Amino acid sequence: MTDVGLVRKSNEDNFLIDAALGLVLVTDGMGGHKSGDIASAEAALAVQTFLANRTAHKSQAVADSATSVTLRYSPPSDPDATISDDTLQTIMSLFDAIEFANARLYAQNITNNMADGSGMGTTLTGFWQPKSSGEMAVFHVGDSRLYRYRDKELTLLTRDHTLYQQALDDGKFDNLPSRNQLFQAIGPLERVKPEITPLRANANDLLLLCSDGLHGCAPHGLIAEILSKTHKNNLDKACAALIALAKEYGSRDNITAVLVAF
Repeated sequence: MTDVGLVRKSNEDNFLIDAALGLVLVTDGMGGHKSGDIASAEAALAVQTFLANRTAHKSQAVADSATSVTLRYSPPSDPDATISDDTLQTIMSLFDAIEFANARLYAQNITNNMADGSGMGTTLTGFWQPKSSGEMAVFHVGDSRLYRYRDKELTLLTRDHTLYQQALDDGKFDNLPSRNQLFQAIGPLERVKPEITPLRANANDLLLLCSDGLHGCAPHGLIAEILSKTHKNNLDKACAALIALAKEYGSRDNITAVLVAF
């Protein structure tokens, strides 16, 4: 579920759920009305298109009018590897898909005479579980988030790509940057460095994907309280409750929540 929120006139958030492909993601656009919403939608569709093409034609190039990206791996068999070939292929496909999405948006920014670091862009956070292998991986750029609720505990599985988080990681606690100042996103720069990690889901796990319109204001404990009452048959009500919680705590941004139950 996504909501324009209490302040904004347009919704620059998007989400995509492709059950057949095993793909779930959230994007939060930036660049203003008619730019942020375009960026968030196009990035989501670019990742979906690339992975769908990869699934159908594992070794073929994916062509686009703006750019083309080729799957560039054939991982060797390694009996001592700590990660399976199937997991590695899932991760490498996601790297290429995100590179493809970034190239598309970056090309549009260049066409519109936008300098590096400016123009439209978007966060991109989600997970992919190809049915061919069943191996799941999380991918992440920006400050949308993925949480896991398991055994009455809510755990953050991503780290915000913000100057604020970077400062905290460096041990700084004074004169911190604003919480929503990104150091990378899909689109503004020619290169992007996504975080992609394997993920194992247990029975009864809940995964929550959300934009900062939710996690930026709603208390962690109250999000966990809603998820403690959530199951496969009331996911829609839980999403509505999370959005209502964000509004109750004065969220000034668009609000998106996607729940997946295992």
